[in-house]
Amino acid sequence: MKHPLLAALLAALALLPFASRAAQPGSSAPTTVASSAASAPLVDGLVKKIDPAAGRVTIAHGPIPNIGMPAMTMVFKLKDPSWGARLKAGEQIRFSADEVNGQLIVTRLEGSR
Repeated sequence: MKHPLLAALLAALALLPFASRAAQPGSSAPTTVASSAASAPLVDGLVKKIDPAAGRVTIAHGPIPNIGMPAMTMVFKLKDPSWGARLKAGEQIRFSADEVNGQLIVTRLEGSR
């Protein structure tokens, strides 16, 4: 290229939107469990099965609007695997769930012992 300074300037300008977005609080960064858990609604559920070793729980639940899921029975990964030890099959709970990297994760749990 005949104008290396112009090429460097264009390259810097092309990266500018990414740098400014990452530096701003509340930016539209990729969704994480921590940022989305606060806004996810609590949903009623019934614990059907617990797999503490795998950190998973099967829950019959009502609609989960933040992930567009209708009422059904599903297996969820627990954000904190130690929650599995607190749960009991047949227990009524309230929980929040989110989809992170293609996995359904219980991000908040209420009603367990």
